Amino acid sequence: MLNETSQLLSDSVEKIFSDHVTKECIISSEKGEWPKDLWNEVLDNGLNLVLVPEELGGVGGTWTDAGILFKAIGRYQAPIPLAENIVAGYLLGLGGISFPDNSIITLLNGELILNDNKLSGVSIRTPFGNHSSHGVAIVNENNKSKLVLVPIPKDSSSDDKNIALENRSNIEFKNIEAINIADIDFNSELIFKLGALMRSCQIAGGLESLLSQSVRYANERIQFGRPIAKFQAIQQELAVLATHVAASGVAADFASSSMDDGGEELAIASAKSRVDDAISVCASIAHQVHGAIGFTYEHGLHFSTRRLWSWRAEYGSGSYWAKILGEKAVSNGANNFWPSITSGKI
Repeated sequence: MLNETSQLLSDSVEKIFSDHVTKECIISSEKGEWPKDLWNEVLDNGLNLVLVPEELGGVGGTWTDAGILFKAIGRYQAPIPLAENIVAGYLLGLGGISFPDNSIITLLNGELILNDNKLSGVSIRTPFGNHSSHGVAIVNENNKSKLVLVPIPKDSSSDDKNIALENRSNIEFKNIEAINIADIDFNSELIFKLGALMRSCQIAGGLESLLSQSVRYANERIQFGRPIAKFQAIQQELAVLATHVAASGVAADFASSSMDDGGEELAIASAKSRVDDAISVCASIAHQVHGAIGFTYEHGLHFSTRRLWSWRAEYGSGSYWAKILGEKAVSNGANNFWPSITSGKI
Protein backbone atom coordinates (compact mmCIF):
# COMPACT_ATOMS: atom_id res chain seq x y z
CA MET A 1 0.00 0.00 0.00
CA LEU A 2 1.55 3.27 -1.13
CA ASN A 3 1.44 6.38 1.02
CA GLU A 4 0.16 9.66 -0.41
CA THR A 5 3.57 10.89 -1.60
CA SER A 6 4.47 7.56 -3.20
CA GLN A 7 1.11 7.34 -4.95
CA LEU A 8 1.49 10.88 -6.28
CA LEU A 9 4.95 10.07 -7.66
CA SER A 10 3.67 6.85 -9.20
CA ASP A 11 0.74 8.61 -10.87
CA SER A 12 2.98 11.42 -12.13
CA VAL A 13 5.62 9.21 -13.71
CA GLU A 14 3.00 6.92 -15.30
CA LYS A 15 1.26 9.92 -16.87
CA ILE A 16 4.49 11.51 -18.12
CA PHE A 17 5.93 8.30 -19.55
CA SER A 18 2.68 7.12 -21.15
CA ASP A 19 2.34 10.51 -22.87
CA HIS A 20 5.96 11.04 -23.93
CA VAL A 21 7.83 7.73 -24.12
CA THR A 22 6.59 6.65 -27.51
CA LYS A 23 8.20 4.28 -29.97
CA GLU A 24 9.26 7.29 -32.01
CA CYS A 25 10.84 8.88 -28.93
CA ILE A 26 12.91 5.78 -28.22
CA ILE A 27 13.99 5.38 -31.84
CA SER A 28 15.08 9.01 -32.12
CA SER A 29 17.04 8.76 -28.88
CA GLU A 30 18.85 5.68 -30.20
CA LYS A 31 19.92 7.87 -33.10
CA GLY A 32 21.46 10.34 -30.65
CA GLU A 33 18.64 12.89 -30.32
CA TRP A 34 17.88 14.25 -26.86
CA PRO A 35 14.19 13.83 -25.79
CA LYS A 36 13.83 17.44 -24.70
CA ASP A 37 10.07 17.43 -24.10
CA LEU A 38 10.26 14.30 -21.96
CA TRP A 39 13.14 15.63 -19.88
CA ASN A 40 11.44 18.99 -19.36
CA GLU A 41 8.36 17.20 -18.02
CA VAL A 42 10.57 15.27 -15.61
CA LEU A 43 12.17 18.51 -14.36
CA ASP A 44 8.85 20.35 -14.12
CA ASN A 45 7.48 17.60 -11.88
CA GLY A 46 10.62 17.39 -9.74
CA LEU A 47 11.09 13.67 -10.33
CA ASN A 48 14.88 14.08 -10.43
CA LEU A 49 14.77 15.58 -6.92
CA VAL A 50 12.91 12.76 -5.18
CA LEU A 51 15.87 11.90 -2.88
CA VAL A 52 17.09 15.47 -2.41
CA PRO A 53 16.32 16.69 1.15
CA GLU A 54 13.60 19.31 1.47
CA GLU A 55 16.04 21.77 3.05
CA LEU A 56 18.06 21.62 -0.19
CA GLY A 57 15.01 22.22 -2.36
CA GLY A 58 14.08 18.61 -3.04
CA VAL A 59 11.11 16.32 -2.48
CA GLY A 60 12.61 14.60 0.56
CA GLY A 61 11.25 11.23 -0.53
CA THR A 62 12.32 7.71 0.38
CA TRP A 63 14.20 4.99 -1.45
CA THR A 64 10.86 3.23 -1.82
CA ASP A 65 9.72 6.27 -3.82
CA ALA A 66 12.90 6.14 -5.89
CA GLY A 67 12.33 2.43 -6.55
CA ILE A 68 8.91 3.23 -8.02
CA LEU A 69 10.53 5.64 -10.48
CA PHE A 70 13.38 3.25 -11.31
CA LYS A 71 10.92 0.48 -12.19
CA ALA A 72 8.84 2.84 -14.33
CA ILE A 73 11.97 3.77 -16.31
CA GLY A 74 12.53 0.10 -17.08
CA ARG A 75 8.89 -0.62 -17.81
CA TYR A 76 8.63 2.18 -20.38
CA GLN A 77 12.27 2.02 -21.56
CA ALA A 78 12.50 5.76 -20.93
CA PRO A 79 15.63 7.00 -22.78
CA ILE A 80 16.74 9.51 -20.15
CA PRO A 81 19.20 9.46 -17.21
CA LEU A 82 16.49 9.94 -14.58
CA ALA A 83 17.76 7.05 -12.45
CA GLU A 84 21.31 8.43 -12.48
CA ASN A 85 20.06 11.91 -11.54
CA ILE A 86 18.01 10.54 -8.64
CA VAL A 87 21.07 8.76 -7.25
CA ALA A 88 23.20 11.87 -7.86
CA GLY A 89 20.68 13.93 -5.90
CA TYR A 90 20.95 11.52 -2.98
CA LEU A 91 24.76 11.72 -3.02
CA LEU A 92 24.76 15.51 -3.18
CA GLY A 93 22.35 15.55 -0.24
CA LEU A 94 24.80 13.48 1.81
CA GLY A 95 27.36 16.22 1.25
CA GLY A 96 24.91 19.07 1.86
CA ILE A 97 25.27 20.21 -1.76
CA SER A 98 22.29 21.63 -3.64
CA PHE A 99 21.25 20.07 -6.93
CA PRO A 100 22.24 22.50 -9.74
CA ASP A 101 19.24 24.04 -11.52
CA ASN A 102 18.32 22.66 -14.96
CA SER A 103 21.25 20.26 -14.93
CA ILE A 104 21.75 16.72 -16.17
CA ILE A 105 24.05 14.84 -13.80
CA THR A 106 25.81 11.56 -14.44
CA LEU A 107 27.61 9.16 -12.11
CA LEU A 108 31.38 9.10 -12.61
CA ASN A 109 33.62 6.08 -12.10
CA GLY A 110 37.12 4.91 -12.93
CA GLU A 111 40.54 6.17 -11.84
CA LEU A 112 39.83 9.76 -10.82
CA ILE A 113 42.23 11.94 -8.86
CA LEU A 114 41.44 15.11 -6.94
CA ASN A 115 44.34 17.50 -6.52
CA ASP A 116 44.01 21.08 -5.34
CA ASN A 117 40.24 21.00 -6.00
CA LYS A 118 40.81 19.87 -9.60
CA LEU A 119 39.71 16.53 -11.02
CA SER A 120 41.79 14.46 -13.43
CA GLY A 121 41.40 11.00 -14.93
CA VAL A 122 38.96 9.10 -17.13
CA SER A 123 35.44 8.06 -16.22
CA ILE A 124 34.73 4.78 -18.03
CA ARG A 125 31.47 4.00 -19.85
CA THR A 126 29.66 6.85 -18.15
CA PRO A 127 25.86 6.68 -18.52
CA PHE A 128 24.56 9.43 -20.81
CA GLY A 129 27.88 11.22 -20.52
CA ASN A 130 27.52 13.08 -23.80
CA HIS A 131 24.20 14.59 -22.67
CA SER A 132 25.28 15.48 -19.12
CA SER A 133 26.25 18.91 -17.84
CA HIS A 134 27.73 17.71 -14.52
CA GLY A 135 29.18 14.62 -12.93
CA VAL A 136 29.29 13.32 -9.36
CA ALA A 137 32.18 11.24 -8.02
CA ILE A 138 33.55 10.01 -4.72
CA VAL A 139 37.34 10.21 -4.73
CA ASN A 140 40.11 9.73 -2.21
CA GLU A 141 42.28 12.67 -1.27
CA ASN A 142 44.86 12.32 1.48
CA ASN A 143 43.12 9.18 2.75
CA LYS A 144 39.80 11.01 3.05
CA SER A 145 36.71 10.45 0.91
CA LYS A 146 35.51 13.50 -0.96
CA LEU A 147 32.22 13.99 -2.78
CA VAL A 148 32.88 16.02 -5.91
CA LEU A 149 30.48 17.86 -8.20
CA VAL A 150 32.27 18.77 -11.41
CA PRO A 151 31.25 20.14 -14.82
CA ILE A 152 31.58 17.81 -17.80
CA PRO A 153 34.26 19.33 -20.06
CA LYS A 154 33.11 20.00 -23.60
CA ASP A 155 34.37 17.74 -26.39
CA SER A 156 35.79 15.31 -23.85
CA SER A 157 33.23 12.50 -24.21
CA SER A 158 33.33 9.55 -26.57
CA ASP A 159 30.15 8.42 -28.32
CA ASP A 160 30.29 4.78 -27.24
CA LYS A 161 26.98 2.96 -26.79
CA ASN A 162 25.68 -0.24 -25.25
CA ILE A 163 23.57 -2.69 -27.27
CA ALA A 164 20.47 -0.71 -26.31
CA LEU A 165 22.14 2.24 -28.09
CA GLU A 166 22.27 4.22 -24.85
CA ASN A 167 25.32 6.45 -24.58
CA ARG A 168 28.13 5.13 -22.40
CA SER A 169 30.89 7.71 -22.72
CA ASN A 170 34.50 7.66 -21.70
CA ILE A 171 35.02 11.16 -20.29
CA GLU A 172 38.50 12.59 -19.83
CA PHE A 173 39.09 15.14 -17.08
CA LYS A 174 42.24 17.25 -17.20
CA ASN A 175 42.50 19.41 -14.09
CA ILE A 176 38.83 20.37 -14.20
CA GLU A 177 37.90 22.73 -11.37
CA ALA A 178 35.29 21.20 -9.05
CA ILE A 179 32.12 23.19 -8.42
CA ASN A 180 31.58 21.74 -4.94
CA ILE A 181 33.53 19.40 -2.69
CA ALA A 182 32.33 17.86 0.57
CA ASP A 183 33.76 15.40 3.07
CA ILE A 184 31.83 12.14 3.09
CA ASP A 185 31.93 8.99 5.21
CA PHE A 186 31.65 6.61 2.23
CA ASN A 187 34.08 5.55 -0.48
CA SER A 188 33.42 5.11 -4.20
CA GLU A 189 31.88 1.69 -3.57
CA LEU A 190 28.73 3.53 -2.52
CA ILE A 191 28.12 4.67 -6.12
CA PHE A 192 28.68 1.11 -7.33
CA LYS A 193 26.20 -0.24 -4.78
CA LEU A 194 23.55 2.38 -5.54
CA GLY A 195 24.09 1.76 -9.25
CA ALA A 196 23.35 -1.93 -8.68
CA LEU A 197 20.15 -0.98 -6.86
CA MET A 198 18.88 1.32 -9.59
CA ARG A 199 19.71 -1.19 -12.34
CA SER A 200 17.99 -3.99 -10.39
CA CYS A 201 14.80 -1.93 -10.19
CA GLN A 202 15.02 -0.91 -13.84
CA ILE A 203 15.45 -4.54 -14.84
CA ALA A 204 12.46 -5.53 -12.70
CA GLY A 205 10.40 -2.91 -14.52
CA GLY A 206 11.72 -4.08 -17.89
CA LEU A 207 10.71 -7.66 -17.06
CA GLU A 208 7.19 -6.42 -16.32
CA SER A 209 7.15 -4.98 -19.83
CA LEU A 210 8.19 -8.34 -21.29
CA LEU A 211 5.32 -10.04 -19.50
CA SER A 212 2.66 -7.53 -20.53
CA GLN A 213 3.83 -7.56 -24.16
CA SER A 214 3.91 -11.37 -24.26
CA VAL A 215 0.45 -11.79 -22.72
CA ARG A 216 -1.01 -9.19 -25.06
CA TYR A 217 0.55 -10.78 -28.14
CA ALA A 218 -0.52 -14.28 -27.08
CA ASN A 219 -4.12 -13.09 -26.87
CA GLU A 220 -3.95 -11.29 -30.22
CA ARG A 221 -2.10 -13.89 -32.32
CA ILE A 222 -4.54 -16.30 -33.91
CA GLN A 223 -3.34 -19.77 -34.89
CA PHE A 224 -5.51 -22.75 -35.84
CA GLY A 225 -8.61 -20.64 -35.30
CA ARG A 226 -7.91 -19.43 -31.77
CA PRO A 227 -5.46 -17.19 -29.83
CA ILE A 228 -2.19 -18.93 -29.05
CA ALA A 229 -2.83 -18.03 -25.38
CA LYS A 230 -5.39 -20.85 -25.41
CA PHE A 231 -2.67 -23.46 -25.98
CA GLN A 232 -1.38 -25.12 -22.84
CA ALA A 233 2.25 -24.96 -23.94
CA ILE A 234 2.04 -21.17 -24.28
CA GLN A 235 0.21 -20.88 -20.96
CA GLN A 236 2.96 -22.85 -19.26
CA GLU A 237 5.67 -20.59 -20.65
CA LEU A 238 3.77 -17.45 -19.66
CA ALA A 239 3.31 -18.85 -16.15
CA VAL A 240 7.07 -19.35 -15.83
CA LEU A 241 7.65 -15.83 -17.14
CA ALA A 242 5.14 -14.36 -14.68
CA THR A 243 6.77 -16.20 -11.76
CA HIS A 244 10.21 -14.78 -12.54
CA VAL A 245 8.76 -11.29 -13.02
CA ALA A 246 6.98 -11.42 -9.66
CA ALA A 247 10.07 -12.69 -7.82
CA SER A 248 12.26 -10.03 -9.43
CA GLY A 249 9.81 -7.29 -8.51
CA VAL A 250 9.70 -8.39 -4.89
CA ALA A 251 13.51 -8.54 -4.70
CA ALA A 252 13.83 -5.05 -6.21
CA ASP A 253 11.16 -3.59 -3.93
CA PHE A 254 12.81 -5.12 -0.88
CA ALA A 255 16.18 -3.70 -1.89
CA SER A 256 14.66 -0.21 -2.21
CA SER A 257 12.85 -0.38 1.13
CA SER A 258 15.96 -1.80 2.81
CA MET A 259 17.83 1.38 1.94
CA ASP A 260 15.36 3.18 4.21
CA ASP A 261 15.87 0.58 6.97
CA GLY A 262 19.68 0.36 6.93
CA GLY A 263 20.05 -3.27 5.82
CA GLU A 264 20.68 -2.60 2.19
CA GLU A 265 23.83 -4.57 1.30
CA LEU A 266 22.28 -8.04 1.44
CA ALA A 267 19.10 -6.83 -0.22
CA ILE A 268 20.89 -5.14 -3.14
CA ALA A 269 23.10 -8.17 -3.72
CA SER A 270 20.05 -10.44 -3.63
CA ALA A 271 18.10 -8.22 -6.02
CA LYS A 272 20.87 -7.91 -8.60
CA SER A 273 21.47 -11.68 -8.48
CA ARG A 274 17.76 -12.45 -8.80
CA VAL A 275 16.99 -10.14 -11.70
CA ASP A 276 20.13 -11.30 -13.53
CA ASP A 277 18.91 -14.91 -13.34
CA ALA A 278 15.46 -13.87 -14.53
CA ILE A 279 16.65 -12.05 -17.65
CA SER A 280 17.91 -15.12 -19.48
CA VAL A 281 14.71 -17.09 -18.85
CA CYS A 282 12.27 -14.23 -19.41
CA ALA A 283 13.85 -12.84 -22.58
CA SER A 284 13.96 -16.33 -24.07
CA ILE A 285 10.29 -17.00 -23.31
CA ALA A 286 9.17 -13.59 -24.54
CA HIS A 287 10.90 -14.04 -27.89
CA GLN A 288 9.62 -17.60 -28.24
CA VAL A 289 6.04 -16.45 -27.64
CA HIS A 290 6.40 -13.65 -30.18
CA GLY A 291 8.19 -15.77 -32.76
CA ALA A 292 9.98 -14.11 -35.66
CA ILE A 293 8.18 -10.79 -35.31
CA GLY A 294 9.80 -10.22 -31.93
CA PHE A 295 13.22 -10.01 -33.60
CA THR A 296 12.22 -7.27 -36.03
CA TYR A 297 13.11 -3.65 -35.38
CA GLU A 298 9.53 -2.66 -36.22
CA HIS A 299 8.22 -4.54 -33.17
CA GLY A 300 8.81 -3.05 -29.74
CA LEU A 301 9.92 -6.17 -27.88
CA HIS A 302 13.62 -5.60 -28.55
CA PHE A 303 13.52 -2.20 -26.86
CA SER A 304 12.99 -4.10 -23.63
CA THR A 305 15.28 -7.07 -24.20
CA ARG A 306 18.25 -5.01 -25.43
CA ARG A 307 18.05 -2.83 -22.33
CA LEU A 308 17.78 -5.82 -20.04
CA TRP A 309 20.88 -7.39 -21.58
CA SER A 310 22.74 -4.08 -21.29
CA TRP A 311 21.72 -3.24 -17.72
CA ARG A 312 22.57 -6.70 -16.37
CA ALA A 313 26.26 -6.09 -17.20
CA GLU A 314 26.44 -2.78 -15.33
CA TYR A 315 27.37 -2.31 -11.66
CA GLY A 316 28.27 -5.94 -11.17
CA SER A 317 26.88 -9.07 -12.79
CA GLY A 318 24.57 -11.45 -11.00
CA SER A 319 27.45 -13.84 -10.36
CA TYR A 320 29.53 -11.00 -8.85
CA TRP A 321 26.82 -10.20 -6.32
CA ALA A 322 26.04 -13.88 -5.70
CA LYS A 323 29.68 -14.43 -4.76
CA ILE A 324 29.51 -11.56 -2.29
CA LEU A 325 26.36 -13.04 -0.77
CA GLY A 326 27.97 -16.45 -0.43
CA GLU A 327 31.20 -15.14 1.06
CA LYS A 328 29.38 -13.04 3.64
CA ALA A 329 27.03 -15.85 4.61
CA VAL A 330 29.87 -18.35 5.02
CA SER A 331 31.96 -15.89 7.04
CA ASN A 332 29.27 -15.83 9.73
CA GLY A 333 29.89 -19.49 10.54
CA ALA A 334 27.66 -22.55 10.47
CA ASN A 335 25.67 -21.65 13.58
CA ASN A 336 24.75 -18.21 12.26
CA PHE A 337 24.14 -19.19 8.64
CA TRP A 338 20.38 -19.70 8.79
CA PRO A 339 19.66 -16.82 11.22
CA SER A 340 21.58 -14.44 8.93
CA ILE A 341 19.55 -15.60 5.92
CA THR A 342 16.17 -15.27 7.63
CA SER A 343 16.99 -11.94 9.28
CA GLY A 344 17.75 -10.31 5.95
CA LYS A 345 21.07 -9.02 7.24
CA ILE A 346 24.55 -10.44 6.87
